[in-house]
Amino acid sequence: MTADPRTSSERVGNAPVDPDYPVMPVPPHARKSLVSLLFVLCGFTVFTPTMLAGAALAPNFTAAGLVGVIAAGSLILGTYVAVMGWVGSRTRLTTVVMARYGFGTRGAKLASLLLGGTQIGWYGVTIGTIGDLTATATGWDSFAARASIMVLTSALMCATACYGFRGMALASMVSTPLIVVLAFWVLSRSLDEVGGWSGFAAIEPSGSLATSVAITTVVGTFISAGTQAPNWTRFARTGRQAVWACVAAFVLGNGLMVFFGAVGALTFQQADFVLVLYNLGLVGWGLVLLFGNLWTSNADTAYAFGVAGAELFERPTKTPFVIGGTIIGTVLALVGVQNHLITYLGLLGTFIPPLGGVIIGDFLARWRGGVPDRDVYTPPTVRWENLAVYAVAGLAAWGTGEIGWGIPPLTGVLLAVGLTLAVSRLQRVTTPA
Repeated sequence: MTADPRTSSERVGNAPVDPDYPVMPVPPHARKSLVSLLFVLCGFTVFTPTMLAGAALAPNFTAAGLVGVIAAGSLILGTYVAVMGWVGSRTRLTTVVMARYGFGTRGAKLASLLLGGTQIGWYGVTIGTIGDLTATATGWDSFAARASIMVLTSALMCATACYGFRGMALASMVSTPLIVVLAFWVLSRSLDEVGGWSGFAAIEPSGSLATSVAITTVVGTFISAGTQAPNWTRFARTGRQAVWACVAAFVLGNGLMVFFGAVGALTFQQADFVLVLYNLGLVGWGLVLLFGNLWTSNADTAYAFGVAGAELFERPTKTPFVIGGTIIGTVLALVGVQNHLITYLGLLGTFIPPLGGVIIGDFLARWRGGVPDRDVYTPPTVRWENLAVYAVAGLAAWGTGEIGWGIPPLTGVLLAVGLTLAVSRLQRVTTPA
């Protein structure tokens, strides 16, 4: 009989192995069903602050233009994440541990800092959103009241993340249906306000935003989390399950959340989603539904920076880093990080995709059969050539965004994959067997 991983006596040296295996391959007995994987990933992407991004974009486009931007961004995001998820299902490793093969054991610390750090930022955005929504619903305007709400909810999310995959799956099964109800509620009430779809299509934009910037913002909503999709798809039983779970969560789930937020904002010509809910008379009930959703989404976020911390400091457990990251994220919320969402998403959409592109390119070039065990192959300390590829692809993505040419995240990830494959092939040609 296979041992229950939560009661297993597996150890690394003198330390017990974390049952979520943050720095080790997931063993066969710990793999999960497609249903639990779908709930965890959809609970991650069916996420209220994503509606804030849609609300911020909406006043800048006609209805048709808005749908095109969301569709393009979601397709880019979903394709990229599906590939990352497939790689994770083949290696059975988290993203930051896979980065050791692409960047070296020390070079991978860059991935841990970038991915863990950005998830701490997202965590702060969510905690701040909870504080703002609660203040609006209850009329609690004092900083002390908001701070108390943020600290209490952060503690709950931290505890869920420490419990691991099983805790996140259970929380997602409760909360994901709640936010879907709210999203369709917002859509229905918004369309009633403008006379249906025809009235919605007739609304003229009140602002202007470059299409490439808007698509980058849509991609940026979950590009950091999507790059870390292997944190969950490594539990998948097959690569096909990993791909379908990623497509459902990041193309459909994330895209619909951006769209629902945008419809409410375009209807009321209001980019602040909290005020959209207020205009719809949904703040009170919306608060209940939103809290359930934000709980599970932020638990997933805390889990992501927990495993990044475990890799960064080479520890077999994620718990201390989950706790430390939630403290930092809560402090960010208290100083108002949620008020800088679009700028933050633009940076994520530019500089995170090249990182995943290097990991994908390195896997395709060298490890399609699966990465070897550490006792068979020890990665070098630093793979400077791939760090250079990341720097070139990241600068290219940023530069094309500055001049308004192309779509920065697509430029970054494709260039990173192509250059990594080229560098690997050149090394095989010039290095004796």
